[in-house]
Amino acid sequence: MVIQKQILSKLREFGLNTYETKLWTALLSRGVSTAGELSDIANVPRSRSYDVLESLEKKGFIIMKLGKPIKYIAVPPKEVIDRVKKKVVEDAKAQSEILDELHTSEVLGELGLLYDQGVRRIEPTELSGSVRGRTSLYNHMSTMINNSQKSVILATTPSDFLRKAEALKSAFVRANNRGVKIRVLSTIPTQESREAAATLEKAADVRHTSTSLPRFCVVDGKDLFFMLLEDTKVHPSYDTGVWVNTPFFSNTVVSYFENEWQKATPLDKLKQK
Repeated sequence: MVIQKQILSKLREFGLNTYETKLWTALLSRGVSTAGELSDIANVPRSRSYDVLESLEKKGFIIMKLGKPIKYIAVPPKEVIDRVKKKVVEDAKAQSEILDELHTSEVLGELGLLYDQGVRRIEPTELSGSVRGRTSLYNHMSTMINNSQKSVILATTPSDFLRKAEALKSAFVRANNRGVKIRVLSTIPTQESREAAATLEKAADVRHTSTSLPRFCVVDGKDLFFMLLEDTKVHPSYDTGVWVNTPFFSNTVVSYFENEWQKATPLDKLKQK
């Protein structure tokens, strides 16, 4: 069937394997059919068809019709999507509850102890690494901010500012509640970027600069994370950053930031323009 080849990869998002996809699409084309007929249409071994159809029935994709020979009825795709969505939400909620329990469990304490013991054996200069992919970049920055104790400074481009404002907002709020001083510097030329900046006001001090800035983040004056490429000229999957634990180099970057910070326009004055 042509339709199978076109949507095979998409149907994996439904949580179906190859045989399940083939048999379900075959049944959709027939409405009602036997396992043998579906096996022939979908080119699935008959020895596997009954097990696969049983799996589809449990997942809510098909209904077994009473009578002999046993036949199967396809569930409308729209209803299937609703069922899959409901299960995904339920599974995500259950997984979230398990993770919440781990936060207060002895397991997390023991794992944290192992990590602390391991880190103590590492020279500060060895604490470095490369991070690839924009989502991974933001996740790493969020972790850095979550571990901050005194200060966070962040410089970024106009286009990346909007994304970071959304991705790091929660981390900023948590750090601010701990008393961490957070400052963000970027070019904020549009109404959209000003609205994004306003959402950070309670957690961070945001300023506008006309200077074209590199993208970097420094936490507590020692952990430096800087991006290697222009965000507008690289695909998000290939955006790359380097993290280093180096107070000496970090202080140089902080000095650069402080100089640009003094020349920048505070957000409240920017609103008046």
